[in-house]
Amino acid sequence: MTALLDIFGFLSVLLRAATLAFEALTVGGVVFRFAIAPASKADAARGLTRYLVCSAALLAGVQIAYVAANSALLMASTGLTWAEVMGAAFCISGALMIAGAVIVAVFALSRVGKIACPLGCVLILCGAVLTSHSVARLEHRWALVALTLTHHLAGDAWIGGMPYLILSLRREPDAAAVGRFSRMALVSVAALASAGVAMSLIYIRSVGALTGTAYGIMVLSKALLTGVVVLLGALNRRALRDGLAAGLQRLRRFAEVEAGIGVTILLAAASLTSSPPAIDVQAGRVRPAEMADRMAPRWPRMETPSLSELSPATPLPSASNSTAPGSFVPGEQIQPQKPADIAWSEYNHHWAGLIVGVIGVLSLTARRAAWARHWPLAFLGLAVFLLVRADSENWPLGPRGFWESFQVAEVAQHRLFVLLIVAFAAFEWGVQTSRIRVERAGLIFPAVCAAGGALLLTHSHSLGNIKEAFLVELSHVPLAILAVMAGWSRWLEIRVGPERDQLSVRRFVQWIWPVCFILIGAILMNYREA
Repeated sequence: MTALLDIFGFLSVLLRAATLAFEALTVGGVVFRFAIAPASKADAARGLTRYLVCSAALLAGVQIAYVAANSALLMASTGLTWAEVMGAAFCISGALMIAGAVIVAVFALSRVGKIACPLGCVLILCGAVLTSHSVARLEHRWALVALTLTHHLAGDAWIGGMPYLILSLRREPDAAAVGRFSRMALVSVAALASAGVAMSLIYIRSVGALTGTAYGIMVLSKALLTGVVVLLGALNRRALRDGLAAGLQRLRRFAEVEAGIGVTILLAAASLTSSPPAIDVQAGRVRPAEMADRMAPRWPRMETPSLSELSPATPLPSASNSTAPGSFVPGEQIQPQKPADIAWSEYNHHWAGLIVGVIGVLSLTARRAAWARHWPLAFLGLAVFLLVRADSENWPLGPRGFWESFQVAEVAQHRLFVLLIVAFAAFEWGVQTSRIRVERAGLIFPAVCAAGGALLLTHSHSLGNIKEAFLVELSHVPLAILAVMAGWSRWLEIRVGPERDQLSVRRFVQWIWPVCFILIGAILMNYREA
């Protein structure tokens, strides 16, 4: 139970992100299958429907896991029985979403699918809205509920429909279906933006709340990523001016990137639900002068304090020390930091930034010097550094063993990032040196890079000091966005074809991802915690 309590903060965000992703794929799949491409040929229709059934089944499975984890935590920490927990909002919400997903999965292939599947989507959307910020508000509750419902439906139809568009283009290119999807996307974007702006006026209200809270900065990150997806959509519309046959490949490639960044937006939305609305954060807002002071350029710290100067390891939750303050946040470690602790953390970030910056420079150099093609091996050095030196409380430097340390949510996240970095090195080195000639192997590097950036958007820090948590997010959010942009620009560089109209795209995007790495390195080398 104590282990579940410690990791629940991060686990709940991941389950929430998976819920939003599969909700989008389920609702978007129903919209695409029955409204955008209702007249698809038998083979194409079966393929789309099987994908829809799989998405709905996964949504039901994720919601079962989410309700089970929440219920286990609540019953173990409060002594409530299952009968008492069943009345909680998350249980009712989960029941609605599970029922809706099961209806879609069961009836999608049947003759009554046109009626049953939209009904299932209604239940899914009602369940999604039930646990949103809107239901918890005392002011403007019903207006917020309507806006949240519009926001979900528009986002699901647009982002969730993209994978089905890609699948249909592979099986049966249909100019009429592409046109219908394009028009639906325009309406969805307009509805999504309108609802988002209206909710922001209620949840945020002021520029100070937008730029001075973690909630506001995550809203800005969502808006930026949404703008990138809209730009890609506009480029797709231009590609179709000469007809579907001429712009088919470019459409598919751009749609892949749109869908990938769209999933990242859903992850940002999941992280947003774990933060209080900006309007509710009054005392902990960060002033522009404080942000400027934290972000002012300083010489990086390249020397580390000794282990003896650091604070003792934070005790893990157990039966003997399970008492926590009344506002305890699951996953939060209550431990005051000494100056040496801050110096240790800054040292780790600065060395990591130096390595990442060098990687960016070498990747640019590799276009003219063959020896620089081995630049992916530098990722192995970064992985070893992070595994060995990043954490003084855990193996191999600290008192906690390797497996024991996974009970700390933030340590588990960092170890996952190390695995992603190793995947960077192995596959991209093989691609750059032509040891791996399969084109799809080259997609491992951008996919892992984009996934790492998306996961970083869910990377939660202690909320005990809201102001300090936001100042940390000031560096982590741009790092995540740059990693996402690096990954998907590299993906597009690999995927675009040799045609003349696509060469200009390749020449442009091939500069984006190395520059993103250089900027990531610069941000890490200027990282500060005090």
